[in-house]
This record gives sequence, C-alpha cells and structure tokens, in this order.
Amino acid sequence: MSSGDLLNIEPLDLKFRFELKKQISCSIHLSNNTENHVAFKVKTTNPKKYCVRPNTGIVLPRSTSEVTVTMQAQKEAPSDMQCKDKFLLQSVVATPGIVPKDITQEMFNKEEGRVVDECKLKVIYLPPQSPPSPVAEGSEEGSSPKESMKDNGHQNGSEDKSVISRLMAEKASALQQSNRLRQELELVKRDMTRNRSGGVSFILVIMVGLLGIVLGYVLKRS
Repeated sequence: MSSGDLLNIEPLDLKFRFELKKQISCSIHLSNNTENHVAFKVKTTNPKKYCVRPNTGIVLPRSTSEVTVTMQAQKEAPSDMQCKDKFLLQSVVATPGIVPKDITQEMFNKEEGRVVDECKLKVIYLPPQSPPSPVAEGSEEGSSPKESMKDNGHQNGSEDKSVISRLMAEKASALQQSNRLRQELELVKRDMTRNRSGGVSFILVIMVGLLGIVLGYVLKRS
C-alpha cells in the first residue's frame, strides 16, 4: 500500500496469473482520506497491451474508488516469466463539483504551486494454477475403488458358494428319494410277477406317478 498525501493505493504490484490466449484482469483500490476532491490519471509504458478502466476519475472526500487493469490475450509467454511493464498513477487536488469528463492532462503538469502525487506500480506474472487432482468416485471414508471392488467381489463369491451348496444338497436329497422309489417299484413289480394278477395294481400306479414327479423335480433343479 502507498500512503500518499492524497490517495492510498493498493496493491503496488499488479499480479496477473498468466494464461495464453486469455484476457486477465486485476484491480487497483484507491482511498481518499482527505476532505478534498482528488482527480487521478493512470498511465502505462505499454498502452497497447493493457486496458485501464477508468484511466481517469474523481475520488470524493472520505471515499474509495476502484480501477480495473486488463491485460490483453497474449499469444506467447515470456521465457523467464518476467515483465518490465510499469504503471504510473498520478493524483491531484481538484475543484469541488468537477466530473471525470472535465479532467485534462494539464491538471497533472507539475507547476509551481501545484502538488502532483505520483505512485509507480510494477507488473508481476504468476504461473497458471495447476488443475485439481481428480477424485475417484464411489470411494467412501478413505477406501479406494480397488478395495471396494475387492470387498464386493468377496461378498458376491460367498453368496454364490452358499447357493451352489444348497442346490447340491437339494439335488442329492432328491436323488436319494428317487433311488428309494425305484427300489420300491422293483419290489412291487416282482410281487406282481409272482402273483400274476394279470392287471396293474393301484399301488403300482401311485408309485409310478410319484417317481415321475420326483424325476421331473430333479431334472428341473439340475
């Protein structure tokens, strides 16, 4: 901050975060702590490179004003990121009631009996900001995506094994019942052969039906 007799100026270093092919702006804050109207004018050593708005103005007594400096888009960056451009901010006591359009260059000429404050500002280039690190989606409470995938895979594998074991047990039980029914059917057939009843007994019909149901269930579960 510059604490002159007329204006306090902040900052004294105009910092531009340099990016190619992009306009970059920064602000100059002016504070008038006097009881006078203060006129100001901003000059630069490289007017084609910078746009200053407003480049002239009036700061009322006990008030503030702001100046925006915009650097035009640059096609190439300096090799050492150093800048020799300078700005000069001049200020002078103005007549009460003056408006910005009434400001002239003659007002800032150093003549006898006229005090012209001057403050030099320099330009500093800052490197571009680094892009933020990508954050993996789906991670919770510090766990990485790989760990989450491992946990899910382990749980799914356990569930699959449990289902397979249950199906195998059911299949084995059904096969045992089928074998038992077949044995009973053979006994019935032998009994019928001995008796030579010449017809099909009611028990045989029931056993054949039960065997068909069990076999169908076994084939379906398989």
